[in-house]
Amino acid sequence: MPIFPGDPVARIAAWTRRWSAILPLLAAELIVWLGFGALLPVMPLYFTEHGVDLATLGVVVAAWPAARLVGEPVFGWLADRVPRVPLMIAGNVGAGVFLFLPLVFVGPLAFIILRALAGLATALYDPAARGYITDATPADRRGEAFGLYGAAQMGGLLLGPAIGGLGSAAFGGVGFIFVFGGISSFVAAAAIALRVREQPRSMERAAARARTASLDLTEFPHEPDHLVGRATRSADQGPDATDGERPSRFGPPPRSLGNRLLAAAILFTIGGNFAAGTYEVIWSLYLTRLGAGLDLVGLTFTLFALPVLVLSPTFGRRADRGGIVGYLIAGTVLPVIAALIYTVIRDPLLAVPLILVEATGFAMFNPVLFSIVAAGSPAGRSSTAQGIFGASGTLGFVVASLLAGSLAEVDIRAPFFVFAAVMSVFTVAAFAIGGPLLLRRPELRIEARAA
Repeated sequence: MPIFPGDPVARIAAWTRRWSAILPLLAAELIVWLGFGALLPVMPLYFTEHGVDLATLGVVVAAWPAARLVGEPVFGWLADRVPRVPLMIAGNVGAGVFLFLPLVFVGPLAFIILRALAGLATALYDPAARGYITDATPADRRGEAFGLYGAAQMGGLLLGPAIGGLGSAAFGGVGFIFVFGGISSFVAAAAIALRVREQPRSMERAAARARTASLDLTEFPHEPDHLVGRATRSADQGPDATDGERPSRFGPPPRSLGNRLLAAAILFTIGGNFAAGTYEVIWSLYLTRLGAGLDLVGLTFTLFALPVLVLSPTFGRRADRGGIVGYLIAGTVLPVIAALIYTVIRDPLLAVPLILVEATGFAMFNPVLFSIVAAGSPAGRSSTAQGIFGASGTLGFVVASLLAGSLAEVDIRAPFFVFAAVMSVFTVAAFAIGGPLLLRRPELRIEARAA
């Protein structure tokens, strides 16, 4: 049945069919980030109110990514060898438990241990989830798929602070936020258990295609040469090279994890996560020192989520069809400019437009980055590649968290300058490593294959 431009029901139905394999996982991601979004503005303030100074706050915040740094490569390797759905369920259940327990066990040491355990639980979940999306999505739609993944996260971050604020007001304290964070993780685990189904790995699909091609040639040994060539190419190009489907802009999957695409993605994510680690430590404190209340602090997190929620799928889809260099450059330049301007504002309300600019940069940056990782994943090792990629970003987050707390004790603005410099340097290094591959346009790859 044809789909007419003015038929919204048919368009929604077509969109749902297209993404049916990953929609349950996107819904679970939205639920998880509702709880995370409710907690994020409150956690640094809660920790400092319970005896954590600024230097120790950096350690508490860094405990979560430090555990991910250790866990993601291991759990990514595991997720390529065992069913992924049980890993995702267990990770969410564990995160729910450890998000709630800071209400029970209070103090710097308890906070460090609980944040580390929550990081391990998240490390169990994330590589399996991202590897699942990689294997369940055609190569020419991965930018859009990871744009939807980021939009689901930001949808939670958009609504989470509002839910947390209303719940705290209704139930008389921040305890509601920690309980809500734990419950949201449990609900996400239930959603995955009920609706997410295992997908064939890329290596398994490639092997099945190779067997099919081999059987076809055995049954019909006198096939014309152009059909023999097509069957061979379908087997060689892997799971996403079906008839009429556009191949990956970067060509066939690499044979090993030691490739330029994955190396460039690692450098990009270290720089981007250095920014994230900086903000998680100092942002709420910085705004409150400028005179902002908790309502404005929560609003800034909501505003950051809005452009990512609305624009990430669009930028991901456009990046699948055209060049990606502009998105990577803008994804660095806009956050760096915003960070430098933050250091000179004196009215916290001036942060509002800057946040929208900064978030637009990340809306361009993240879906493209995940599509690069997917293209740099050898067949059958998508979760392993995601684990290494995630651990690399976590390394940037850890270092930033530790530095930000110490730098903030000297000058609360210093972490902004450091993050701007680090993100710029790592972006230049990433282009130096992956430049020729990153500069390719998909149309050129198609023409080369046709020739």
